[in-house]
Amino acid sequence: MNAEIIAVGSEMLTPQRVDTNSLWLTAELNDVGIEVVAKTIVGDDRARLTETIADATRRSELVILTGGLGPTEDDLTRECVAAATGRTLQFSEALLEDLLARFARLGRTMADNNKRQAFLIEGAEALPNPNGSAPGQWLRTAPDRHIALLPGPPKEMKPMYMAQIRSRLEAVMPPKQIRVLTFRIAGMGESDVDALVAPVYTQYANPVTTILAKPGDVELHFRARSSSAEEAEALLAEVGPRVDAILGDRIYSRDGSPLEAAVGALLKQRGATLAVAESCTGGLLAQRITSVAGSSKYFAGGFVVYSRGLKHALLGIRMEDVAGPLIYSEATATCLAEAARVRTGATYAISVVGVAGPGPDEGFDAGHVVIGLSSEQKTEARTLKLFGDRERVRFMASQAALDLLRKTYLLTD
Repeated sequence: MNAEIIAVGSEMLTPQRVDTNSLWLTAELNDVGIEVVAKTIVGDDRARLTETIADATRRSELVILTGGLGPTEDDLTRECVAAATGRTLQFSEALLEDLLARFARLGRTMADNNKRQAFLIEGAEALPNPNGSAPGQWLRTAPDRHIALLPGPPKEMKPMYMAQIRSRLEAVMPPKQIRVLTFRIAGMGESDVDALVAPVYTQYANPVTTILAKPGDVELHFRARSSSAEEAEALLAEVGPRVDAILGDRIYSRDGSPLEAAVGALLKQRGATLAVAESCTGGLLAQRITSVAGSSKYFAGGFVVYSRGLKHALLGIRMEDVAGPLIYSEATATCLAEAARVRTGATYAISVVGVAGPGPDEGFDAGHVVIGLSSEQKTEARTLKLFGDRERVRFMASQAALDLLRKTYLLTD
């Protein structure tokens, strides 16, 4: 069974609101073996919403709509589903009594426009909503076609799905399980990763492979579908090791966790600690490290030394060593890393200096970044040329710093 999710509401098309319902629903649907093939956000426009619903019901066996079930004139989901499926809306006295009882329990008088919520689509089942005034609806339009209407607020939508929809889906669909294997890779571009692994994954129709790319990070998702969890896992066990053998230590995570969590896990395994000294990243590196629960076990602390004066005052770097262009040199990066390690007593230290942008500084273009690495055995630096706006350069610098620590020290020492 394939599914489409339609989020209804003009507010979902503004920068202030994010459709989190579809993310949650996708995870739940995948859990019972249903693949989500499309997601759509539609504003409170009768013609567009009706057309979207009609198209979705032709393409997919299951269509789930969230939102648009309230009592106001712009709540159009009931009417548009009826129009898209060629059905009428029928007033339900039973739903009206439930609504009146709810308002009575709250000690409130129900407004007349709430009666709109008592209309059922012809042939639909009403879905009780103990957490709000908008009942949901479940409609079977053909032996293998279903539509679910759920309220928009997550505190109402999630309980209704769990109590009313999941069991219905399990009853009408063949047993199917979906399992996902995720590899995350740092330090490579999307096209470079694909060039290496496409000869493997293109041999398989199941699992399906998806590549997602973000600055400094590439994700490989392998989705296997089968009638049992064991068979789905077996499919992943065939393709996963083949890709793993090609990419090797370029893969920093095999469970979908971010790079800062992977580095933290390696530090914990070693019983090691880490300190940072940051200039152009302005504390971003420390923020990422401490975003991981339990990081206090391995993160000794850090220094945000943005100015030349603080590099001298906090880490003892001589002012003549950070004068002019020297501030963006490998010598400065190594001095900062070593000083941070020594002053905190950490096993390892990372430093980041450079020009985040938007313009050049001291003769260096934006994106000139130097990363220092220090341990008791060695201290070294790497110069990078990064591209993009200021925030992208800062994130890429933090990503490169963590990955260099992982590859240079945590996987080899």
